[in-house]
Amino acid sequence: MASTEREQGIGAAAGAAAAPGRGGAGRGLRGAHYKWVALSNTTLGILAATTNASIVIISLPAIFRGIHLNPLTPGNISYLLWMLMGYLVVSAVLVVTLGRLGDIYGRVRMYNVGFALFALGALALPFDPLTGPGGALWLIGWRILQAVGGAMLMANSPAILTDAFPYNQRGMAMGVNQIAGISGQFIGLILGGILAAVDWRLVFLVSVPIGVGGAIWSYVSLREVGARTPARIDWLGNLTFAVGLVGLLTGITYGIQPYGGHTMGWTSPFVLTYLLGGVALLAAFCLIELRVAAPMFDLRLLRIRAFSTGVGAALLASIARGGLQFMLIIWLQGIWLVLHGYSFIETPLWSGIYLLPMTAGFLIAGPVSGWLSDRFGARLFASGGLLLSAAAFGGLLLIPVNFGYPLFAFLVFLSGAGMGLFSAPNAAAVMNSVPPRQRGAASGMMATFQNSGFVLSIGIFFSLMIAGLAATLPVTLTSGLAGQGVPLAIARAIGSLPPVGSLFAAFLGYNPVHTLLAPTGVLAHLPAGHVAVLTGRRFFPQLISGPFHHGLAIVFGMAMGVLVAAALLSLRHGGTEAVRQREAAEAARAERALQG
Repeated sequence: MASTEREQGIGAAAGAAAAPGRGGAGRGLRGAHYKWVALSNTTLGILAATTNASIVIISLPAIFRGIHLNPLTPGNISYLLWMLMGYLVVSAVLVVTLGRLGDIYGRVRMYNVGFALFALGALALPFDPLTGPGGALWLIGWRILQAVGGAMLMANSPAILTDAFPYNQRGMAMGVNQIAGISGQFIGLILGGILAAVDWRLVFLVSVPIGVGGAIWSYVSLREVGARTPARIDWLGNLTFAVGLVGLLTGITYGIQPYGGHTMGWTSPFVLTYLLGGVALLAAFCLIELRVAAPMFDLRLLRIRAFSTGVGAALLASIARGGLQFMLIIWLQGIWLVLHGYSFIETPLWSGIYLLPMTAGFLIAGPVSGWLSDRFGARLFASGGLLLSAAAFGGLLLIPVNFGYPLFAFLVFLSGAGMGLFSAPNAAAVMNSVPPRQRGAASGMMATFQNSGFVLSIGIFFSLMIAGLAATLPVTLTSGLAGQGVPLAIARAIGSLPPVGSLFAAFLGYNPVHTLLAPTGVLAHLPAGHVAVLTGRRFFPQLISGPFHHGLAIVFGMAMGVLVAAALLSLRHGGTEAVRQREAAEAARAERALQG
């Protein structure tokens, strides 16, 4: 009977009473009180990890001003990209390994170490003693350490919750946890803008009490209630996966930079080496995992339909969500807010504030859909939420670049609500579908897909936007500059520059016209009225509006296609009690196959 309960995924992990947690046998069983402690602590952990993944996005201008480094100087673009991407790349690479280590050594133990590392990084980041490139490297290095801790939190939180909650309450628990995690990405945008407006060091200092307090609380309150799986560490699998995924994501990151005479770097030997080498190593990883006795990630889990479709849908949804975030920030910071009288320095703060409806949509829809999916299954909510988000993308395409805010707020609210409806049921379906002893690896793989999707979204959607801008921005920029008295030769030279510079300038809240014209000395020879127009608030936003909307149509059209594909995958989830029982039976069959 104990074995049957374990296989069905609905018991209390029989045999956990003798788990080697700190509380001893009597405290090993899952209880009504403990599950809420586990939910509150893991929700804090996942919120801290994901908030820190996005908190620098809007605060980057203040951070670079604070360390006296111009991120738009060609030699400094790499610092900008790694400040933006380093945390995401590292956490994407490590979550599977750390989830598997949680299965072997204890999920709570790995979670506690993660909180401690996260706190250590939080303590070091605000006290950067350097400026210039050295200051940037200090921040990048400590954020990478913090990302290791964050990956431990993300990898083991879903498994800890799945161990603590009974089968029929996991949707609600995953709803709270997943929506806290995803909304953390949007909370980070708002929090980063508010804190950076006061002092850039506060962007990092805010994590100190959360990291230290959360680490102490988790050590005192959490205990091992899940089954461990003693096994040898798959070093070759870990190495090929880590190096391959780093190579692939690094190649994508550098692919959006100009190369030679091209607007992007996809033909660069450096980029191609990283991309092809990364793909080759990941292919080798798959072959290794099928042959080793104790794989880091058992690829046979992909035979479980609810698992494979769930993580696939999570990847696609993460790609679309990341693209939406970055495009909306560029839209607000580079165009709309400036046209409405905000200075470039103010736009990071206000773009976060104006995106609050999206966060509200997540926070409202997520827990509700998690609770309802426990009763009615994942299919309706997961697929319907993705289609709702796709419809919101379509609505954003129909409004003008200089929109009226109430309609914009309504559309981004719908987009957030759609993602909230999807995330909790999908996460619960994935975790319910796998054998109990593989939950750490499964939650790590799910986090890897989500984090990798966010990194992929930058490469995909920035590339699409740059391609759209390249078709129209050179002519628009050249004619606009020449119309204000800039010599035609200089106007053409500036217009022919790769559009990635203008895109990053808009993303960071800089005025690129002044940055581009100042080195030429032409401003000193133009009438004061023309100089005022060129360096004022409205010239660049008005100039880029048309090309930006052209690129936005390409980007959002692609995002809608990605969301529809994710919805089709989610339709393969079950929506009734009978289907949920089938998912549990699939998990039981997988468990027997793994034991055999």
